[in-house]
Amino acid sequence: MMTHLPVLPILIPLIVGALMLIPPFSQNKALRRGLGTLASVAMVAIAVLLLIEVDTTGVHLYAVGEWLPPFGILMVVDRLSAILLLLTSVLILGVQLYASSGEDEHGPFFQPLLMFQVMGIQGAFLTGDIFNLFVFFEVLLIASYGLVIHGGGKLKTAANVHYVILNLAGSALFLIALGILYGTFGTLNMADMARVAPTIEGGSLTLARSGALLLVVVFGLKSAMLPLQFWLPKAYSASPAPVAALFAIMTKVGIYSLWRVHLGVFGENAGGLANIAQPWIWPLAWLTLLLGIVSVMASQTLRSLAANLVIVSVGSLLLMVATATHGATSAGLYYLIHSTLATALIFLIAGLVVNLRGPAEDRIVSARAMPQAGLIGGVFFIAALALIGMPPLSGFIGKALMLQATLEASSADWIWPPLLISSLAALVALSRAGSTLFWRTRTGKAGTAVVHPLQWAGISVLVLALVALVIGAGWLTEFAERSATGLFQGIDTSSLMTGGGK
Repeated sequence: MMTHLPVLPILIPLIVGALMLIPPFSQNKALRRGLGTLASVAMVAIAVLLLIEVDTTGVHLYAVGEWLPPFGILMVVDRLSAILLLLTSVLILGVQLYASSGEDEHGPFFQPLLMFQVMGIQGAFLTGDIFNLFVFFEVLLIASYGLVIHGGGKLKTAANVHYVILNLAGSALFLIALGILYGTFGTLNMADMARVAPTIEGGSLTLARSGALLLVVVFGLKSAMLPLQFWLPKAYSASPAPVAALFAIMTKVGIYSLWRVHLGVFGENAGGLANIAQPWIWPLAWLTLLLGIVSVMASQTLRSLAANLVIVSVGSLLLMVATATHGATSAGLYYLIHSTLATALIFLIAGLVVNLRGPAEDRIVSARAMPQAGLIGGVFFIAALALIGMPPLSGFIGKALMLQATLEASSADWIWPPLLISSLAALVALSRAGSTLFWRTRTGKAGTAVVHPLQWAGISVLVLALVALVIGAGWLTEFAERSATGLFQGIDTSSLMTGGGK
């Protein structure tokens, strides 16, 4: 029997965000924070329930209003979307707690914007229709425009202008691609498109190819693939710490879209459209990773270092997308979860450093010692080890899985060198940053500021999640393999026609 669980990750942040805009929540910050935290906990619980359900009973399909595809809006919860829903809900819980320490006081709409952005992210993971993917992209982007500029300032305004203009251009390209694909496929439901793709021939095939390649540009922009990555370092570095931490998953929405559309629709069984994106993604992925390595070494602040580490993770994941095997996809999924949590943790630590270090903020230069430097430095050490890929933390497991997957795919000659060099670059850059910020300090009395308990609570959520990736590595790698198998097999919507719910 069909349940309403799949629509709750969209409805909860939508309703909660709307409630925050009206009295009494709009007039009481404590009520807003409490409601936001309660909603975040509820989303974690729902994500866990959905993950258990799809892993035991199979894909869960939800036709909104009981309008069946290809005309109705279809929500699809398979293993891939379920694990990413859980990742998003854990991330927003940590961000929500951290922001409730006072980071949300610089603007009246911070908390509702967080909810609306989460609604867009989770909607993108759930939708089974490319047009609704566009809609949820717009929801998360509009919310992110307000979050980037939260608190005001010249740097934030400049970064936001570039970010908005580039994404508006991307949205226009997305609409053009959708028009082309609808004209050739007659549907934008991804399951139907996968069924129709092998039958497209002649002039329609040329049009379909152009639409599919336009989507590569759009998803490349969202994921910060070279040469469309230049918006990311400034936007992420200028954003408040909890916003930048939440943004760590935004590029992963682009990666997910490439997996869902270009492996699920334009995969190896798509006839003349088969694997159309791979020849383009291969060199761009390699160059994206190379650029990320150079940028990491040149980073002058902890926030810019974290932003450039996001680009490194994007380049690594794009190589897995280009490899397009079951092994590479499952390894990429594990690494995606790890890199999102680890880079988000670095952004939250950077927020503490900015608040505690005085005029030096998070610049990687010698300055006076900060309060609680030992404890903050210890958390930074954990995050750094994870990002470098040192055993026994999750970064090592993710890198090892990717190296093994590329060896099995006979592409190790191209992929191993940049992956290993990226770990070396992260080791050098994070070691320099950590030693300068926490240990190589000037003489003088440390400040009297302290870290708010809610900031520690938000950071603890992400640290515990990274630990859980190590403890549950065996189960998660097996789950990722099942997720990759389901992605390559595609979604069967025939059960909806007979009243089934899975």
